[in-house]
Formats: sequence, C-alpha cells, structure tokens
Amino acid sequence: MNQEMIAALRELEREKGIAFETILEGLEEAMASAYKSWWKQQHPELDEETFGVRSKIDPENGDLRVWIQQLERIEHEDEEGETTVETKVLSEQEVPVTDEFKGRIGAQTAKQVIFQKLRDAEREMTYEEFAGREGDVVTGIVQQSERRYTLLDLGKVEALLPQAEQVPSEPYRNGERLKGYITEVRKGSKGPQIVVSRTHPGLLKKLFELEVPEIAEGIVEIKAVAREPGHRSKIAVSSNEPAVDPVGACVGPKGSRVRNVVTELRGEKIDVVPWSSDPATFVANALQPAKVREARVDPETQTALVIVPDYKLSLAIGREGQNARLAARLTGWRIDIKSETQFADEQRGPRPVVAPVVSVPAAEVEPPDGEPAPTVSEGDSAAPDDGSDAGTVDGEPAATTDGAGETLVVHAVEPAEEKAEA
Repeated sequence: MNQEMIAALRELEREKGIAFETILEGLEEAMASAYKSWWKQQHPELDEETFGVRSKIDPENGDLRVWIQQLERIEHEDEEGETTVETKVLSEQEVPVTDEFKGRIGAQTAKQVIFQKLRDAEREMTYEEFAGREGDVVTGIVQQSERRYTLLDLGKVEALLPQAEQVPSEPYRNGERLKGYITEVRKGSKGPQIVVSRTHPGLLKKLFELEVPEIAEGIVEIKAVAREPGHRSKIAVSSNEPAVDPVGACVGPKGSRVRNVVTELRGEKIDVVPWSSDPATFVANALQPAKVREARVDPETQTALVIVPDYKLSLAIGREGQNARLAARLTGWRIDIKSETQFADEQRGPRPVVAPVVSVPAAEVEPPDGEPAPTVSEGDSAAPDDGSDAGTVDGEPAATTDGAGETLVVHAVEPAEEKAEA
C-alpha cells in the first residue's frame, strides 16, 4: 500500500459513491486474513485456533501494520445445553511486513477486495434505488419468457414477472417493451430481486396517473379500483374542484386517454364511474353501463338492493355475473339485483293458491247418500245466501255453469278467513 493506492480509493469514492472508510475496512480485513495464511505457511507448527492477525492501514500514506495475536478459546454452555465458543485475545505483538507480502500477496489481495467491494456497492446502490419504489410502474424489455416466469430487463437489473402475476390472455414476446407494477424488492446473493405484476389493481391506477395530468396534480382522485385482469375493470373517480368532470378527465378528448390505458392492458375493457359519498348513489353508479331505477342500502348488513328495468337486468348482472361482481368489489357492498317485475311481485306478496280447474259433465256429479242433487240454473251462483264471499274466488262465483247447464266448473276455494289472513 502506498499513497497512490490511497489516491485511487479516493477517486473511487467520488466516481462510484463508495465510502472510502468502507473500502479501507475491507482491505484491512482481507490483509489480516491473507497475512494469517502466509504466517501459517512460514510457521507450520502453529495451531490456527490459537493465533490471529490484526492489520491497520494508515489512511494518509497507506502504510500497512500487522499484529500477531495469541488467542484463547472459552466454551460456555447455556441452560438449554447449547455450547457457544468465545475467543479472547491474551496478547498481541507487532511484526514487520516483508516486501514479499507487500508485493505479490498484498497486491493480489487488494485487487480482489476492491473488485468485490465495487460489486457489493453497485448491488447496494441498485437495491436502494428500487427499495423505495414498491408500488411504482417500470418499463422493461422482455428478455426471457418461460412457463413459470418472464424476465424483464430494466437496465441495471432484471425484474421477475412470475406466472401468478401474469395475465393468461397476454402473450409476451422477446424484445417487446412491457410495463409492470413493482410488488416486492428483496436482497439476493446476486443482487436485488425485483418482482413485478401485470394483474395488480395498482397497475391500472398508475397507468391512469401517467395518462391523466389532473390525477397527477391532485385535482382528480381515484377512490377505488376493481379489476378482473384481461377482461374488465372499474375505477371510481372524484374531483376536488367542482368545475372539473372527473369521468371526462379520465376518458380524455374522444376517449384518447382511456384508450391508451386499454392498449397498454392489451384490450382490457375499463369502466370509469363517478364516486359518491352516498352509498346508494355509489352502488348505482358502479353498475354502469346499466341504468338503475332505485338502490336501497342497509348499512348494518352492508347490503344493497338494486332495482333495474326488466330489459336492463342482464346488462346489470353482466356475462357470468361479471358486472355485478366488479361493482361489489368496487363499492365493498353486497349487491342484490332485481328487475322491476320481480320486485313488484315480491311487494304484492304471495297470491292465493288455487287448485286447477276441473271440468266435469253435470250428469256425473253425484250427491252424497241421502241428499238431493244440487241444481244450478243459468245465472245462479253457488255462493251462500248469507251474502259472504266464502264461495267466491277474486269476486267471481266458485261454481258456475257454462250457460247451457251442461258443464259444472268446480274450484277448490279457501275459506274467507284464511284468504283474509293471506
């Protein structure tokens, strides 16, 4: 070591951002390890466990000093029976550093340490660059696409797109540019590992932030996102300024802004709906493009009853329930959708149960034993003479003739009291 080496380390600190003290400490540890191996070769009778080496490099002129230490190993056993070994320095003595060590061994050791520190520093800087970017969108080039994962080249580092974070309907071709949402950044043995996603709802939100200046400026806010990757998505937006239409800002002139997002997501359909603090209004908006006649919410059970026109029922539910499912995710409410006819039938309550009409010839109707046969003339009814309607069904006679007296129509009639209760 000399002053030229110290000057080179200072230059590395300025160019690579590696602290001078960090490199110096690494060099001291490496020199101590190298000198111990060299000392053992010179004194083969020594036990490696009984001696150690400490080195010190002068940060001003680069002079190297070395001390040989006499060590003692002390074993301790804890309550659980595990044994730990403690090394105690009994004494140390400075020894001269020979020219042989300074030349060949010292130069090779210094070279290895400096290159290793450079690699470690670059990995650490790359990790720190991406560690705070979880939740951001990055653009990479597809390098390798396999069944289990796809690799994206981000420039300094590669990002991993696992199969679970891929959209099944999206093909990834080598060399094409692709955007991904950073979900995780972790340290690895070969540098930082960055995991990105194409299915995360945050990707849709970030793409709108890139396309819509009003969102980046805070004028328009994305309140909620619901997504079924590759098929359909819904976002709820609100405006912090009354003069700005949040839906129109996200859609853009002639749909240009939302079209760019759809293109990036490979044709995924997107519904932009206005957010509302009123749950009933928000639920009705979330079911767009279906028109809602009425929405009733129950905060205690977190459920919403939505009434739609009969011809809009299938549109409100969507293909395989997709529209209703996305609306429930977007709002956080359980949504029951009914048509106007269904709702009106339920409001009227259950109708009286009427047995099927049975038509029999009058000649075949036999009275009970000992009773005269009943006679029904044209225009007469079988209703009782007390004026009650117990023998009528919906105000009509329960038993009438067809006008010629040949056929008797018999209905099973509920008693008047039971009908009133119903």
